[in-house]
Amino acid sequence: MLHSPLASSLLLIAVSSNLAMAIKKEKRAPQTLSRGWGDEITWVQTYEQGLYEAKKSNKPLMVIHHLEDCQYCQALKKAFAENEEIQEMAQENFVMLNLMHETTDKNLSPDGQYVPRIMFVDPSLTVRADITGRYSNRLYTYEPQDIPFLIENMKKALRLIQTEL
Repeated sequence: MLHSPLASSLLLIAVSSNLAMAIKKEKRAPQTLSRGWGDEITWVQTYEQGLYEAKKSNKPLMVIHHLEDCQYCQALKKAFAENEEIQEMAQENFVMLNLMHETTDKNLSPDGQYVPRIMFVDPSLTVRADITGRYSNRLYTYEPQDIPFLIENMKKALRLIQTEL
């Protein structure tokens, strides 16, 4: 009789333990460097890698600063990911980086560390302070309705490489 309650207890502990481990290992979509901004785009992992790739490939680096829990970032990400022209230009003509943390390069936060913030760095490793968004209080922010303006700024970044470098 003593073995039965003991065996039942051990079985219950084993089942509980396995269940807890299964809950911890629940299936999640794999986290990619895209973070939802465009899965077909090749993304670099760090700012330093982005600078290296920009110089090596002679393409501008596009740096997107965002936070996962920011509603404005999420709205911009959705518009960015759904726009075919942006996706194609980003994939073919830019070195792409999205960051959820600040870099040590203070040139990437000339008017503050707000999000979302999109900045361009040319292959000479110069942060382009002359490519800004529409807002005077946050120069490098874009909203979903600013997608056409962002496209124009991407084209401007490409033109500047041809004329200045």
